[in-house]
Amino acid sequence: MKIIHVADLHLDSKMESNLPIEKARERREELLETYERMVEYADANRVRVILIAGDFFDKKHNRKSVRKRVLEQVRRHPGIDFLYLRGNHDDSDFLIDEKPSNIPSNLKSFREDEWVSYDYGDVVITGREISCDNARLLANNLVLDQARCNIVTLHGQEMESDGPDRAEIINRSEFRGKNIDYLALGHVHSYKEGRLDDRGVWAYSGCLEGRGFDECGKKGFVLLDVTDGQITSEFIPFARRTLHEVNVDLNEEMSMPDVIEAVNENLRSIPSDDLVKIVLNGKIHMDLDLDLGRIRRTFLDRFYYVKVKDKTSVKIDYESYREDRSLKGEFVRLLEGEDLPEEERALIIETGMRAIMGEDIEE
Repeated sequence: MKIIHVADLHLDSKMESNLPIEKARERREELLETYERMVEYADANRVRVILIAGDFFDKKHNRKSVRKRVLEQVRRHPGIDFLYLRGNHDDSDFLIDEKPSNIPSNLKSFREDEWVSYDYGDVVITGREISCDNARLLANNLVLDQARCNIVTLHGQEMESDGPDRAEIINRSEFRGKNIDYLALGHVHSYKEGRLDDRGVWAYSGCLEGRGFDECGKKGFVLLDVTDGQITSEFIPFARRTLHEVNVDLNEEMSMPDVIEAVNENLRSIPSDDLVKIVLNGKIHMDLDLDLGRIRRTFLDRFYYVKVKDKTSVKIDYESYREDRSLKGEFVRLLEGEDLPEEERALIIETGMRAIMGEDIEE
């Protein structure tokens, strides 16, 4: 029996925090298309269950067209059960406007007030939605048959002990010895796995598509294969596009052509369909006009989206400016005489130099 463990799809997310409006709309559509591609993959690979471990949608109100397309995929694949556990972003039931007769029988859900189990022969899939009311007794009320292959699903942050907000914490220690073979988690947006106890493992599938540069790297789902009561798992990268944060180290000897070449070297292996955030680090010469716009324009047509972040600092050569009669020289001499910590003086000089050169200062 094959099962897809997926979570944090965040369908209908606006995607506007990092992207211009048109690309945000395009990426919003791509999130939905990746969900549809995943269902087609499940059908082609004879997957019996798609287990959605929370945050199927991004917010309370979702477009009717999106809800319709989600349900179309469920209806078109009656041989696949869609088990949907609501997460912290799933503030309302996306089926609330649907007549009960319109809800496909292969779309099944979990509850907050009790554990719900679905039986597939040797495999039992059990889940419960976490809330403030049930969080402290959640594990106490979980009873599983040790003779079965038990998959349990929850949505929250796994920890070895309780955290400040108990409602979003999954205390791993409380689920040890509960006859769990695979604990399918949602909430963390990167694939992550570990041992739960001598019998079972826990895993986050991560999100299906990265939406911002805090979600870099490969994204996808986990494919489980249960044979004779034994589970094997494989992470399947599946995102339409990958986000990359690329750190480029600069030094005081570099000119702008040198900087562009250094950036180019660091970008060689990245596919053109992807999104790139270039982060410039290191100490640069005071006279280097670090033109972020030029860097971005150089690589803009090479990738789907490019962002440039300047984290460099200026290496101050006081000697070279002591006799300089320019505005820069006067400014450096003025700051050199001030009783300031070196880091603070360097930051003031850097900011001042950029203002003198008429450069926009990026936050």
